[in-house]
Amino acid sequence: MGKNTGFLEYKRENNTAIAPLERISNFKEFHPQLSEAERKKQAARCMNCGVPMCQSAVRLSGMVTGCPLHNLIPEWNDLLYNGQIDMAYDRLSKTSSFPEFTSRVCPALCEKACNCAEEGDLQKSVSVRENELFIIEEAFSRGFVKSRLPKIRTDKKIAVIGSGPSGLACADLLNRRGHNVTVFEREDRVGGLLMYGIPNMKLEKQIVCRRVSLMEGEGVKFVTGADVGRNVSADEILRDFDAVALCLGAKKARALNVPGADGNGVMFAVDFLKSVTKSLLDSELKNGAFFNVEGKNVVVIGGGDTGNDCVGTCIRLGAANVTQLEMLSKPPVERASNNPFPEWPKTLKTDYGQEEAIAKFGKEPRIWETTVKEIYLRDGNVCGLKTVEVEFKMIDGKRTLVEREGSEKEMDADLILVAAGFLGAEDYAPQAFGVGLSARSTVICENTDSYQTACEKVFAAGDARRGQSLVVWAVSEGRECARAIDKYLMGYTNL
Repeated sequence: MGKNTGFLEYKRENNTAIAPLERISNFKEFHPQLSEAERKKQAARCMNCGVPMCQSAVRLSGMVTGCPLHNLIPEWNDLLYNGQIDMAYDRLSKTSSFPEFTSRVCPALCEKACNCAEEGDLQKSVSVRENELFIIEEAFSRGFVKSRLPKIRTDKKIAVIGSGPSGLACADLLNRRGHNVTVFEREDRVGGLLMYGIPNMKLEKQIVCRRVSLMEGEGVKFVTGADVGRNVSADEILRDFDAVALCLGAKKARALNVPGADGNGVMFAVDFLKSVTKSLLDSELKNGAFFNVEGKNVVVIGGGDTGNDCVGTCIRLGAANVTQLEMLSKPPVERASNNPFPEWPKTLKTDYGQEEAIAKFGKEPRIWETTVKEIYLRDGNVCGLKTVEVEFKMIDGKRTLVEREGSEKEMDADLILVAAGFLGAEDYAPQAFGVGLSARSTVICENTDSYQTACEKVFAAGDARRGQSLVVWAVSEGRECARAIDKYLMGYTNL
């Protein structure tokens, strides 16, 4: 503990943010970092607790609080405070494969469990995520992050199907162990969710490419345009590789089941976000290979992170108005009595897209306890929709969504983006390997703690195994899957 009174002397200071009306003119990241001197003060606030809940990943009331990667947070905060960036990076990289990703897109489970915020004020917690971002970016700029080629190569070959966060993490660890790893990605660029599922203003794509280039320098092979189960044979992969990791994600989007849902102008959010990012990377949006929202009324169905990303993206593309429908009730500003520390706080969060909508249109974009009941079409094109207020009630012992009588309203719409979550993994790739899917469309493994499927050579990790989740959980899953594969191949593991 570098400064034992740091948490008393210094208040939490976050990285600044470019003003909403300025940042919506482009798709660049918009959080300039604090100076090194100010960042050291933020690291000094870490108390080096006897029980660091931030790194514990403890399950409470069915929810996990703290970091799933078990990052050594007090250790690298202390090293950051003392200016030992090289050693801070060393400790960080022992548990985290890609700090440059999680420090940008993770909702900071660690901070919500920080003992500095025990009284419930999250602005008192240590700024763990931004400290992590400072460490990894300084490590890159100072040349501490280098390709680490394995000293010894084994004769084992592993195929990783999918290059999202779980696939990359699995490939990274197995390659460092000395195995020969090939990653198959069906898209034209490596990165999966990191590349096409997260907008550029949250995670600039050169950050993903930087890590992929590093992994290529360490010996990982990437094959793009390889849709295993369709244009690449699963049988050939089983024949040519000693083990297979299915890191397919959970891209089966939940569709709307209302009249008019098949109209032109109803899109899944993931497809919309992918088209925008691909056009941005291919031509800086000049090729127009995405749905043109300029001057249009957009309605986003879903109030989660993906819905928020759609709001921010549409504003940058010049939408005339963006509305976000959320079935749940508006959360409280402060923790409820039945949601104590260190559980995840079920409190109101206004994310960047909503901030931008408020600044641009002068109103909150979210409409709570509301969903779409019917989509109106004109010549097959979306022209409006009917909404209805809803609430959850316990009926016959089950939590049931109920419409409020007489609450129907009509709304103009030119584009409806469906961000209502995901139903699990797409089935064709698991089926090609002879692997079953659960009722939740997750790949079935031997048990809840296992990464090995009924097909002996085939393992699974990430959203494909656990269902829709966070990037940090996907990285954790990929690392654990790598350990399981290593043990399967070698009889033991030192990962």
